[in-house]
Amino acid sequence: MLIFEEMTEEWLDFIVECRSGGTHNYDIVIGAMANDQIYNYVSDFIDGIINREQFWVLAKFKHPTHQVCFCSDKALNTLQFIEYKTLGNYDRQRR
Repeated sequence: MLIFEEMTEEWLDFIVECRSGGTHNYDIVIGAMANDQIYNYVSDFIDGIINREQFWVLAKFKHPTHQVCFCSDKALNTLQFIEYKTLGNYDRQRR
């Protein structure tokens, strides 16, 4: 398991490696998700449009969502379905 408590240099390097086609051996990766805005900055960094310092200036005020990524069958096999709940009006029949 790899855990990123926040966006760090290590996190950026990991995201760049993954987005560039690299692989890793972690079953689960937990940390900040490179959402659309953050990913645009990552993409610009990968393409050389911005440097590492510029990336951090841009990303500084963004508050990414948190994600848990199950990256292997071994990780997925740890999950157990418990129940489901219907939210909103989705359980009403359509007319």
